[in-house]
Amino acid sequence: EWFTKKYNCNKLVYYENFNNINLAIIREKQIKKFSRIKKIDLIESINKTWEDLSLKWF
Repeated sequence: EWFTKKYNCNKLVYYENFNNINLAIIREKQIKKFSRIKKIDLIESINKTWEDLSLKWF
């Protein structure tokens, strides 16, 4: 079962752009090691209201 289905994820609140897949994987591994508080701080550093950022794509 996929993470998004298992945990009912339905909003994109944070993302980073990379031109290099290897750098993206390194960053993903870094973020996965963050505490919950650090992840929340990271999200709120760019998206204080937790707006669904995917809505701007369509």
